[in-house]
Amino acid sequence: MKKIFIAIMLMTALIGGIQPSSAQFLKKVNVNKLKDAAKSAASALTLTDAQMAEYVKESVEEMDRINHVPGEDSPYTQRLNRLTEGLTDVDGIPLNFKVYEVVDVNAFACPDGSVRVFAGLMDIMNDDELLGIIGHEVGHVAKRHSKESFKQALYSDALKNTIAAASETAGKLSQSTLSQLGEKMINARYSQKHEYEADEYGYEFLKSHGRNPWGMVDSFDKLLEMEGAEGAQTANYFQKMFASHPETQKRIDRLTKRAEKDGIARPAK
Repeated sequence: MKKIFIAIMLMTALIGGIQPSSAQFLKKVNVNKLKDAAKSAASALTLTDAQMAEYVKESVEEMDRINHVPGEDSPYTQRLNRLTEGLTDVDGIPLNFKVYEVVDVNAFACPDGSVRVFAGLMDIMNDDELLGIIGHEVGHVAKRHSKESFKQALYSDALKNTIAAASETAGKLSQSTLSQLGEKMINARYSQKHEYEADEYGYEFLKSHGRNPWGMVDSFDKLLEMEGAEGAQTANYFQKMFASHPETQKRIDRLTKRAEKDGIARPAK
């Protein structure tokens, strides 16, 4: 409620109730852009599903455009297609998978079910481990964590645009909005509660689709082993997924106990 109150007060100050003493300031402001930006700040708080879907679609398309997505004959694409065959939807949300052929160790999922896996991650994970990461990311989609994160990003950008509308460079920010939103999706960090929820959902998702959920445990173990190793890319992904050491080990222990209780055989390393 506090954020909504602040947003309303900000828009009230910018749009209405301006005193004559502000006349000099108004000469430098594009009033139409200012009103549009303030309107965006308000609408970000009450986005409809249709509006959200359109924003997400445009952002994903922009990310796919600026990152190298290899063709169907690429070994990366062929491997990802093979591993995700039959993983068509989650909780009514259609899934689609693509590779970004970049060296970064990363993966992320968007509210519309778009899952993007970086080649750098594929290079260090075996098939079961890679599916473990994918299952976890799908969990964020199913539990609507990705949607929540994206909405927060929209609200943040709307505020920045509102403030920037008071300068002659306001247009530059609006032109880069899609890239900014894409970057926020790539680097989204979730609470420990959300990470636990994504683990639990991802485990069941993999299991119900005939995949071995031990892959999630093994992928987490591998990331733990690689922590502190040379290379910022690995460290960044580790930091994004794991907020603290004790909680990371708890997540691994919980999934291990669950797989053992279900009597699922652990793949040989």
